[in-house]
Amino acid sequence: MDGTAIHAAEFFAGIGLVRTALEPLGVQFVWANDIKQAKFNAYRENYPDADKHFKVGDVREINSMDLPSGLDLATSSFPCIDLSLAGNRLGLDGAQSGMFFEFARILEGMPRRPPVVLLENVRGFATSHGGRDIERALAKLSQLDYSLDVLAIDAKHFVPQSRPRMFIIGIAKDKLPKNSHVGVPGPSDVRPTWVTALHARHGGTYNMHYFDLPPLPEGPKDLSGVVDHDVPASEWWGVTQVKAFIDSLSPGQRVRFEALRNGDDISYRSAYRRTRQGISMWELRRDAIAGCLRTTGGGSSKQALVEVGMRREPRVRWMTPMEYARLMGAGDYKLVAGTPNQQLFGFGDAVVVDVVRWIGQHYLVPVLTSETTDKG
Repeated sequence: MDGTAIHAAEFFAGIGLVRTALEPLGVQFVWANDIKQAKFNAYRENYPDADKHFKVGDVREINSMDLPSGLDLATSSFPCIDLSLAGNRLGLDGAQSGMFFEFARILEGMPRRPPVVLLENVRGFATSHGGRDIERALAKLSQLDYSLDVLAIDAKHFVPQSRPRMFIIGIAKDKLPKNSHVGVPGPSDVRPTWVTALHARHGGTYNMHYFDLPPLPEGPKDLSGVVDHDVPASEWWGVTQVKAFIDSLSPGQRVRFEALRNGDDISYRSAYRRTRQGISMWELRRDAIAGCLRTTGGGSSKQALVEVGMRREPRVRWMTPMEYARLMGAGDYKLVAGTPNQQLFGFGDAVVVDVVRWIGQHYLVPVLTSETTDKG
């Protein structure tokens, strides 16, 4: 390994968007893991060196000694299904989200733990089981001698997608830079009041700190920058399917749709299916950005794109993998491996590149290159 680079391991790597985010900042990924072969196939098409360091398999079968020595950073986007408000809410007791403890187990057994860890999950993590799950996670990471900070960032500050996520950043207590603070941070766009409440509630019990961070950018206001204009005409729905789409709209939704159709400009809106009183119906987002992309599995998981305006006949189709990639800040990602549905699944289960890169630029890399975290 390069002795001057920041060496990282990516747990629950998926299609590799954490690497996509951090590699331009000088982070060298030397180990990665995911259980899904299809995700590895996509990762390898974009990072041919994956055969050397990507371990496809169950994280429960990984031993601490399997990881390379000298790691500086470990990232973990562990499964959210048991923590999500749209999931089963089993929390860290669930078979999927409970994989957090496998990540902690591997860290605990390492002769030299990485001085910095980054965890990402849905905001439901903070309220799961009345807040007991986030407390268990903070307690476990504190036992591993990490001081902890919590951030909440909605991807809409970077891409036209509403995707609120929370991040836990752990820094080895003996590696905390001098510009870190102890206490309760003031509310900000990255630490809303529920995050400051976490600091207030747990800061006296567990190791917690915070850093001053710049404001988040404003973010795009519509989908115009992500629309794929090269989609074949055959991908747009036929007259019967479009009529069924319009007929399924609620009265309030219909008013919104007609206002857009009579507008002077072409507008793009994302739409998704909802079940209301046992009836499947379509809904348009109130704003002009996409809703949170999800793993494709039916129901409301897939989003449609609606082109409407100038009193023309509206057009509707499913969003494409390219549009999903752009909504995840990965417009240059090679869409080669897997079926279109596997590609949609991979992006719906990933992190937004721009968000993680912002955290890397303003938090992770400065910490890892400060005097207190020098190697050796």
